[in-house]
Amino acid sequence: MLKIGSHVSFSNKGLLTATQEARSYGSSSFMIYTGAPQNTRRKPIEELYIEEGKEAMGVAGIDEIVVHAPYIINLGSYKDNTYDLAVRFLQDEIRRTHAIGVRNIVLHPGAYTDKDAEYGIARIAEGLNEVLSGTSETEVNIALETMAGKGTEIGRSFEELAAIIDKVQENDRLTICMDTCHMHDAGYDLAGDLDGVLEQFDRIVGLDRVAVVHLNDTKNPRGAGKDRHTPVGSGYLGYEAIKRVVDHEGLAGRPFILETPWIGKDSKQSRPMYEVEIALLRGDAMERLGEGFFDHLERLHHFYSKHELDPRTYVLGTWETLKTDAKAKKADPREPMERLYDLAVEHQALPDLTEEELNQRITGWLAGKQLLVNA
Repeated sequence: MLKIGSHVSFSNKGLLTATQEARSYGSSSFMIYTGAPQNTRRKPIEELYIEEGKEAMGVAGIDEIVVHAPYIINLGSYKDNTYDLAVRFLQDEIRRTHAIGVRNIVLHPGAYTDKDAEYGIARIAEGLNEVLSGTSETEVNIALETMAGKGTEIGRSFEELAAIIDKVQENDRLTICMDTCHMHDAGYDLAGDLDGVLEQFDRIVGLDRVAVVHLNDTKNPRGAGKDRHTPVGSGYLGYEAIKRVVDHEGLAGRPFILETPWIGKDSKQSRPMYEVEIALLRGDAMERLGEGFFDHLERLHHFYSKHELDPRTYVLGTWETLKTDAKAKKADPREPMERLYDLAVEHQALPDLTEEELNQRITGWLAGKQLLVNA
């Protein structure tokens, strides 16, 4: 079974709460932070409901999950206090990850800030050597994440990741987390040449090191170096490109994790599209979502076709307008899904649906008419 899920919360009852949320989306894997990603506050391990969570995972048929290290860790910093905090806290997170029974902790490699890339690579490798030697009692791997290239972050190229790995003594405990948005924004042509990108990665780093894949569409054209996620199908990559990543034999067996943003008119009531994204990418949408979903989808295709809208043309055209037309961006900064939602509501295309239900169907529409053929 395809291991696919999303980032879920790790609050209240820890692993049990996270598993329950993941199950509600139909997940067969998921990713957690062991606490808030912006700070170092953490509950004691004995308060994480680990055994109850593992029992719930067994019931849900989930056998592999992933932990993400907090963003505040920066092994590339030249500041001793920042670097020392990063080393110590990452070691603590690895021990917590080990206690939960998770094999891979995803890490943003780090940023060199006021130095240069060569310094950053060496500093990160130095930190990883210290972290790994100090956690030899665990079986946890550090999955270095491919980065988009914003600011001075390291990991924007396969060569940078390979350079770090080469400088780490226990590099058998270093794996890779591929992020589709980050790789696209860093300049890799996932949509047009996935085979070529993976062959390049295999040559420079090795596909055998890939342990996790983050599935995210992107608001930016290739090479923008910005890292701005958007729901599957509503960005420059598109549904088909992300589906090819999921189905690629070179990535088979890895957990695929969605980090797509929640959407909705009211930010306090926004909802994730995880359930429909998972079902569409896994290929069991009819079983998970039911015939009614596809009836609505057919009606949406008919409605938008009357307005001469094609999913990919519309999405890319909207982003290009917002990117190039400053006047339009200022007057109407709405993104493709919100515009599509407004149009459907204005014309009462599916008037009996809630905002979340309509956005789920729009997510399906963005995947294209082929879904109807295969249903």
